[in-house]
Amino acid sequence: MKIISCNVNGLRSANKKGFLDFINKEKPDTICLQEIKAQKADLPQELLNLKDYYLYLNPAEKKGYSGVAVFTKEKPILVRDELGLERFDKEGRLLELEYPNFILVNFYLPHGGRKKENLNYKLETYTKVFGRIKKLKKKNIILIGDFNIAHEEADLARPKENKNNIMFTSEERKQLDTLLALGYVDSFREFDVDAGNYTWWPYAFKARERNLGWRIDYAFVSNELSKRITKTSIYSNINFSDHCPIGLEL
Repeated sequence: MKIISCNVNGLRSANKKGFLDFINKEKPDTICLQEIKAQKADLPQELLNLKDYYLYLNPAEKKGYSGVAVFTKEKPILVRDELGLERFDKEGRLLELEYPNFILVNFYLPHGGRKKENLNYKLETYTKVFGRIKKLKKKNIILIGDFNIAHEEADLARPKENKNNIMFTSEERKQLDTLLALGYVDSFREFDVDAGNYTWWPYAFKARERNLGWRIDYAFVSNELSKRITKTSIYSNINFSDHCPIGLEL
């Protein structure tokens, strides 16, 4: 099974920049997208009717903002799109697909705001997420998407300069510590522990060209299922967004 995830920073924009070319080349079984910034009526037919895929959308109530989507070749037995936190749910930040043998959760977790004006909301969301995944009875669980936190110093190019900045504060980093303590594995780090592997680059200062990036997109896998991981990928050369896709194969 091959899963690809990406914050597309606008699905219609990404589609014009080669999104489908990438998908046709990689041929994943499941595609998880964040920040689609579109309602169903806004999407072109080639996305709505992507051959061999079922499409599930959870757009934000606010047009042109947030939202997640999943394209999948195997139809799930159940789909959920609410966490139980009103603001989070209105912003369309979750799709949970249940299959007979595993659960896949596609997340777009809040940023927190450059001035940390939404940090409390972000931390509240993580508390809700932890409560939710504790209730999932399946042993095989995949949590994938944009978590908007760089976990360790190796996960961003300039950790010292950013130690008090949003996405790298101690309060945020502790959230990923908690997730690992709940029995999840950072799948990419099972294969590669080196710095320099990033999934998001600011548009300013030629950050992508200089690889001044952050690894904030993850595939966390429950311990039992992690034994089946065969490959992980960061497609840093794919640039239809300010994020690049990540891949997980089991």
